[in-house]
Amino acid sequence: MKILQNIRWKIASAVLSVCAVSTVSAETIDLKTPEGIIEATRKIYCSSTDQKITRYMFDGYIYGRKRGEADKLLFRSTGMTVRQCVSVEDEKRGKGYKLITREIMLYRDPVTGEVLDKWENPYLGREVDVMHVSNDPVNQRASFPYDAEGKPAAKWIGREIKDSWFINLTVPLFYHNTMQGDYQKYVGGAYHATEMFSFMGKTDDLLDGDKDVANVDISWTRLSDWLPWMEMQGREGILYVNAIGKLLNSHDELPQVLKDYIRDVEPKYMTPPPIDDTRPNATTWTVFKERTEPQRLPFGGHN
Repeated sequence: MKILQNIRWKIASAVLSVCAVSTVSAETIDLKTPEGIIEATRKIYCSSTDQKITRYMFDGYIYGRKRGEADKLLFRSTGMTVRQCVSVEDEKRGKGYKLITREIMLYRDPVTGEVLDKWENPYLGREVDVMHVSNDPVNQRASFPYDAEGKPAAKWIGREIKDSWFINLTVPLFYHNTMQGDYQKYVGGAYHATEMFSFMGKTDDLLDGDKDVANVDISWTRLSDWLPWMEMQGREGILYVNAIGKLLNSHDELPQVLKDYIRDVEPKYMTPPPIDDTRPNATTWTVFKERTEPQRLPFGGHN
């Protein structure tokens, strides 16, 4: 989720400076210019005011699919990302921004809505421990209006229909799985998933230079392998998530289930990571490995 997710980029090494200023313009944003595109996308992903905290929340359902079987509704998923943007400047690439964020997603009973600690895995016929998503950080590399040669680089990938704008973003992911060995090129086991985001809102609102945050609705779909805590041991099949959500302005606008969880379990998610955060991005797989390595079970074992 991950908007956002979940696109797992390192902060660009060419970032030269961080400027604690606002880039809000009183004029209408021009999507035909690289600078206008950068300002508009900042309003979509966070805010055109530096270090202003915003949040995306989403809610949906997670299904399991195995060949030859009907799909199973496994979980209700409710999550959020807390984020801020900061300005960065480069002599050739101009004034851009980087996005700094962390994310939570809760696995809930699809009928009662209860946040799960244990889950009866229907594919195994036994109970497993649930590990909710708590990825810190999930930062994105810096975005600039121009490339290293000073040529326009920012592109508007949205479409306008009547008085609304829409963005479809598909992110295929295929890379080294941190929980696998060094021979994935030869025997497989790479991390394989696809994230599909749709962002939408009113065009006048997006292009209003007096507003530093856009009123954005989202949908999020994700296809992925089984989660490591499900203990599926490479069984055939996938998970898919279908969720909807919105860009929020305050912590108080989050669903109560998230506010309770953050208060009681993960209080650092009240705010995003610091603006000088250079840690590698986290995923469910890296977090699971860190938490289970000390008591990792031998192959074939389970609790």
